[in-house]
Amino acid sequence: MLKVFVSADNVSVTRRYRKAAVRAAKAAAKAEGKKGRLKVNVLFTEGDSIRSLNRRFRGRDEETDVLSFPSEEKHFLGDIALSLPRAQRQAAEYCHTTEREIAFLVAHSMLHLFGYDHETERDEEKMRERQREILDKAGYRR
Repeated sequence: MLKVFVSADNVSVTRRYRKAAVRAAKAAAKAEGKKGRLKVNVLFTEGDSIRSLNRRFRGRDEETDVLSFPSEEKHFLGDIALSLPRAQRQAAEYCHTTEREIAFLVAHSMLHLFGYDHETERDEEKMRERQREILDKAGYRR
């Protein structure tokens, strides 16, 4: 059973946004066959904070939509930091709900926590396909 801890830093997170994050994280764990007592943290934040995290941990001085920080601990998958304003802009740009965008970003990050990456075209396509499956399982079809 995956326990998802959701927190917010300098942003107002609705119950629907929290629910989207939790549903996507749990759907990702289930899709990947992860069992046992697992934990993940999801932090909703704003542009300046995620930019600072991106600069500090990835050496990129730019705002991004989501960051994943895998853990070495057995039952703790890691941390996800998500820029809520960026997710809201992207949702409008892609003509879907903010909840779906949050679910997409959390699914993407969960896959990173499980070891997926998108350094090659083949890896990127594999990751995209898994994200689609997870979103379907979480109830966020396009």
